[in-house]
Amino acid sequence: MSEPITLNVGGKLYTTSLSTLTSFPDSMLGAMFSGKIPTKKDSQGNCFIDRDGKIFRYILNFLRTSHLDLPEDFQEMGLLRREVDFYQIQPLIEALQEKEIELSKAEKNAMLNITLDQKTQTVHFTVREAPQIYSLSSSNMEVFSAHIFSTSCLFLKLLGSKLYYCFNGNLSSISSYLQDPNHLTLDWVASVEGLPEEEYTKQNLKRLWVVPDNKQINSFQVFVEEVLKIAMSDGFCIDSAHPHTSDFMNNKIIRLIRYK
Repeated sequence: MSEPITLNVGGKLYTTSLSTLTSFPDSMLGAMFSGKIPTKKDSQGNCFIDRDGKIFRYILNFLRTSHLDLPEDFQEMGLLRREVDFYQIQPLIEALQEKEIELSKAEKNAMLNITLDQKTQTVHFTVREAPQIYSLSSSNMEVFSAHIFSTSCLFLKLLGSKLYYCFNGNLSSISSYLQDPNHLTLDWVASVEGLPEEEYTKQNLKRLWVVPDNKQINSFQVFVEEVLKIAMSDGFCIDSAHPHTSDFMNNKIIRLIRYK
């Protein structure tokens, strides 16, 4: 076994081995302790990570056992999800998603209501045709908004683990935008042909992706299809009273229900 290493995670000390910390080389910890990313030291010479110290125990135990063990009354799934997203341990991300599905299925009856809105917006941008030669161009883009309410906060957390914003060249889980446990508002745009990538950042335009399928959502039809797949895997079904099944894909208000 390798020599023990003491970590200071947000002020809480943990002792483990180098082999444990690097058991997933592609993770943030794997990069830090293989020398790919420099580490910081506290005043005692311990490796310092400025993250939540209490939650780190579950991450460290997963590195040791490859099992995600949580107490039955665990109440900090949102915080755990953000920490897991930071450390980027892919098997742990998958284990957490499975745990959330399991917890969600344990809930009783639930309702899911989605209100959709779409508009067309004109964007203006410059195109570099040659060194020191620019031209002004414009294009229409589709702008989408979805207001989601569910009596199951666990389902919204599950949804947040599947949908990601693409902004400034990075993907970030929409779960970080979940301020209310029962409400979630999404705003995104479709990709525009010819619009330079940097313009999305300059104009604060977010696009929406489904992971791990790596599918971009460029229309409401694709959005509804993906949300339906996630919801039905969680036990939801279409409310037969609203809307009518034949009109489901054309409605701007969608309601699903789950009976236990």
